[in-house]
Amino acid sequence: MTRRAFLTSAAALAALPLPAALRGKRMGIVIHSYGKRWQGKYSSLKFPPFEHALDVLDHVRGLGVGALQIMVNGWTAELAAKVRATCESYGMQLEGSITLPKNEKDVVRFENELRIAKEAGATIFRSATGGRRYELFSSLEEFKHFKASAFKSMQLAEPVARRQRVRIGIENHKDFHAAELAEMLGRLSSPHLGACVDTGNSIALLEDPMRVVETLAPFAVTTHIKDMAVQETPTGFLLSEVPLGEGILDLPRMFALFEKHNPQITYHLEMITRDPLDIPCLKPGYWATFPDKPGTELARTLTMVHERKAAKLPKISGLSTEAALEYEEANIVKCLEVAGDKLGFNLPAPTKPNGKDEK
Repeated sequence: MTRRAFLTSAAALAALPLPAALRGKRMGIVIHSYGKRWQGKYSSLKFPPFEHALDVLDHVRGLGVGALQIMVNGWTAELAAKVRATCESYGMQLEGSITLPKNEKDVVRFENELRIAKEAGATIFRSATGGRRYELFSSLEEFKHFKASAFKSMQLAEPVARRQRVRIGIENHKDFHAAELAEMLGRLSSPHLGACVDTGNSIALLEDPMRVVETLAPFAVTTHIKDMAVQETPTGFLLSEVPLGEGILDLPRMFALFEKHNPQITYHLEMITRDPLDIPCLKPGYWATFPDKPGTELARTLTMVHERKAAKLPKISGLSTEAALEYEEANIVKCLEVAGDKLGFNLPAPTKPNGKDEK
């Protein structure tokens, strides 16, 4: 095995020190890991659709998952009560995914969703204010307007979160640099609004993923845990989630930082099985909202891509529905196995939906 292959394999994880506090924790999961099955977008007899949170809880319990992070919009008090009872009976935690208020009129909707999700047992929430900056905005002025609107949403959300006694983590969602998000959270200076730290997203903004975690870990409320792989293209690079241990991220070191700043934090797997994302960082349009980004960040990122490029990236285009669903499930199971075998997480024996241990 070459040094490069070793660094990008699960074997490397076993050789790295793990934070002692991590042992005994159970890996949670983000609903986006089930992008194909969620709400029946794709389904089959073998892989039936997940129509609501109860379906997801039944399934992931059988995988040994300890927590679920899921959207809570549209929930009724009746569903919240069922979700809470299910989580308690399964020994699982629940985190909500929620949209911040867009304006003053939207605050009522926001508070109602928080309140109902609290009835289901959620006191931690994840939110995001935007998407891929380099695709959504064609000018710096457009981005500045978006940033101001996003900060206003955070300001509207903060007193509601304080009143409801919940914490909300804003994700680095390929929109803000880590330092930009940290600066806004610092201005808010509230224990009720922090970060949902995604370990891989910010590579799309040419950021060093370890530096991202170092910057945002002091604000971390919750997490999206993923490993990433890359390949070169004529206009930049491809970026893809891959099973834990098969990518380029130093996950044990990241976990150590999270544990240092928030020992109660929950880790949620976000293994999105899809075609690789195209990061066109060598096209002029990519730079429209980055007038001050140093060229050294481009050079460092492209050097990393060249030196650590993957031989193959996940791809689902061309697969049948059944094959895509099977690929999605296999990637999730592989991640959970690595979390238990290599990363120190507690992974209970899989159970069938009726609660009996698998043999």
